[in-house]
Amino acid sequence: MSYTTITMETTLRKDLDSRISKLAAVLPKGAAAIMTIPVNIYYFAGRIVNGYVYVNYKGENFVFLRRPTGISEDGYHYIRKVEMVPEMLQQMGVEMPETLMLELCELPYLDCLRLQKAFGNVPIKDVSKTIKEIRSVKSEYEIDQFRKAAAFQSEAYRELPALYKTGMTDHELCAAVEYLFRKKGCLGIFRTAGPDMEGYMGSLLAGENAGEPSPYDFALGGAGMHPSLPLGHNGRVLMEGTSVMADINGNFNGYIADQSRTFSIGRLPDNAYYAHSVSIEIHNEIALRAKAGTVCEDLWNLAVSIAQKHNLQECFMGKKQQAKFVGHGIGLQINELPVLCPRNTALLQAGNVIAVEPKFIIDGVGAVGVENSYVISSEGAEKITTAPEEIIDIANAEL
Repeated sequence: MSYTTITMETTLRKDLDSRISKLAAVLPKGAAAIMTIPVNIYYFAGRIVNGYVYVNYKGENFVFLRRPTGISEDGYHYIRKVEMVPEMLQQMGVEMPETLMLELCELPYLDCLRLQKAFGNVPIKDVSKTIKEIRSVKSEYEIDQFRKAAAFQSEAYRELPALYKTGMTDHELCAAVEYLFRKKGCLGIFRTAGPDMEGYMGSLLAGENAGEPSPYDFALGGAGMHPSLPLGHNGRVLMEGTSVMADINGNFNGYIADQSRTFSIGRLPDNAYYAHSVSIEIHNEIALRAKAGTVCEDLWNLAVSIAQKHNLQECFMGKKQQAKFVGHGIGLQINELPVLCPRNTALLQAGNVIAVEPKFIIDGVGAVGVENSYVISSEGAEKITTAPEEIIDIANAEL
């Protein structure tokens, strides 16, 4: 084992201890939280297992697992069924919970009932929102993971123009881009929060397909290739005078950097370049104002006011269906807290990592605009996504 590996393991272990302490500090006296969904297990244990992470209000914590076999670390205990968990806790002399905190927003109802019954039918309360709030403030370790992921993602975007071939469909280009990202080390999985959200590796939107509504709560939709996944590219040939917006998965280490870039097939109409410049203007203005203590709604209002100033409000964040946010938190899932949207009076906090994505739909052209990821501090917003922001003509690019 190299020195670097030992250092990283020590750093991660300290980070996990800090996360557990933060959770324990906000649990009611006598309560214990049980985490069951993969993203939360990873957040508190540093690996995904088939089982449970248990944390009580005193900060005592354990991992109870079925698979994988072969883990012999302190704090890990193998079980066959969940009913063994309270028995093992009692054998270890751990105080039994008076209240059980479960991921009620995401855990199936029958699983909730089984856990409650296993612990003697104690009252259950939701811990989902609490965990989301804790996860929204990233540590230095996590921010370092974002910077690394953003660097790989930005490098891949710089190489995207070389993938284009005359006569390609958006599906063929998207597959080539996904392959490029995978070769760079992208893990592929695109984790989203919420039972009504799903996707593959992001989206590639060409021409007017970019304005097609989707059932998912992303900034833009696209008809998709099949009704079973109505999102993103739809198989159309890439045509002269249309845009191609790539919004591809930046998950290279569990943390998802979020970055969109716009390309063109030949020259676009002047109004497309104008709208694109307005997107960059919105970025610049938000970056000047986004810091710890800024009201999330104020940044949404700022973006809308700039779009209105340029008479682009009718095509801002969609046209047939307009998204009601201009940015969102990112992390182990692509859609975390905080959200830059109307009526959200929450304040940005130091350690938030957010994606800002002002986008426009131009008739006959498609989507234009950029998306960048920012680290929030008390001083301001640090942009960590660095691919070129201008519209690049991939049909005539100098490679």
